[in-house]
Amino acid sequence: MPAATAARPRSRSGVLAPGATTRRTRVAMVTTHPIQYQVPWLQRLAARDGVELHVFFAMIPDSTEQGREFGVAFDWDIPLLEGYPYTVMENIAAEPSLTRFGGCDTPQIYGEIRRGRFDAVIVNGWVVKTCLQALAACKLTGTPCIVRGEVNGLSRRAWWKRWLHARLLARYAACLDIGTNNRRYLAAAGVPAGKIFHTPYCIDNARFSRLADAARGSVARAELRARFGLEADRTTFLFSGKFVGKKRPGDIVEAIRRMGEAERERVQVLMVGDGPLGDELRSAANGLPIRFAGFLNQSEIPAAYAACDALLLPSDSGETWGLVVNEAMACGLPALVSDQVGCAADLVVPGLTGEVFGCGDVNALSALLGRYGGECDKLAAMGEQARHRVATGYTFDLVVRGVLDALRSVTGRDA
Repeated sequence: MPAATAARPRSRSGVLAPGATTRRTRVAMVTTHPIQYQVPWLQRLAARDGVELHVFFAMIPDSTEQGREFGVAFDWDIPLLEGYPYTVMENIAAEPSLTRFGGCDTPQIYGEIRRGRFDAVIVNGWVVKTCLQALAACKLTGTPCIVRGEVNGLSRRAWWKRWLHARLLARYAACLDIGTNNRRYLAAAGVPAGKIFHTPYCIDNARFSRLADAARGSVARAELRARFGLEADRTTFLFSGKFVGKKRPGDIVEAIRRMGEAERERVQVLMVGDGPLGDELRSAANGLPIRFAGFLNQSEIPAAYAACDALLLPSDSGETWGLVVNEAMACGLPALVSDQVGCAADLVVPGLTGEVFGCGDVNALSALLGRYGGECDKLAAMGEQARHRVATGYTFDLVVRGVLDALRSVTGRDA
């Protein structure tokens, strides 16, 4: 696949082409594949006058790989390969995959970093072999390597895993934290405060907010809800995500089942997504006020947010952040999340932008649903507080600012 066009002439490998004269900070980004939540800040970074960015992907997943955990093949319906130069490397893995460590194996990155003469390399975590290959290439070439990962201290890890993480983190020139729990984990692993730079996890707030408001304004809410098989006058809660174990969608079904009959008549749930637990969930929800919408792509999901009053996310600690919370809040919804969801410490202020309950405590979740059943006006007010929170504190501009601070720290140059 050819490299994308950029403001300055670039070769496919990322080396400056003839005619490029102005010296700018040369930055490589190494990541598994084009990620819809990552591309916007890469585009902003590439547009900086003082930055020469080149992105290296381990693979471009086909529709089957993209939708593996959803149980349905799909391609994202927003452009992900525009606005920055990139190279898709040769992935020599026997079974290319985004979900296995060995599924991204690209020894080509050694030569790319050597030839590129980059001032710094940013790596998206260490969950696949490509990421560690990039770190090794940086060590061999003396190139500062900056890492941005999701790990936090909410899940229990054996001492030897914590020890290995600490040894690994010590090899990076700087770390980009995505939020409170991530930063705490980095500090506990021995990363000095001066080597940690804040790059909050975020989504395209303006796009989600605009599309949700447009959906609300296009038809009456009753008609919007009818599209999803929902009743017009019930308080409506939304689950959006993969139907997989770590997200605990079954807790929602059981919480509805445990509600008193009068409370249950005031609420309903819209389940958006699909995955391995889909059949089990649909069977368990039989007879309950729960509707299933299937998988919705990026341009479709804002309408589901607009049809609902609040988001539910009962995930365990495997939910290292939970960007669906950002999406919901950008659309004007508060979020009811478990205390093991990574973003809870940053985005959810109880009674103001949502509520937090104990992970696996189905009775507590059921009580919250009963408490907010019939309280649509209160949830709407909380939703506006939530919208303001993400619009002001969780933006791509703040990500770029943190990246630039990290680059200045490791290179000694302004970008």
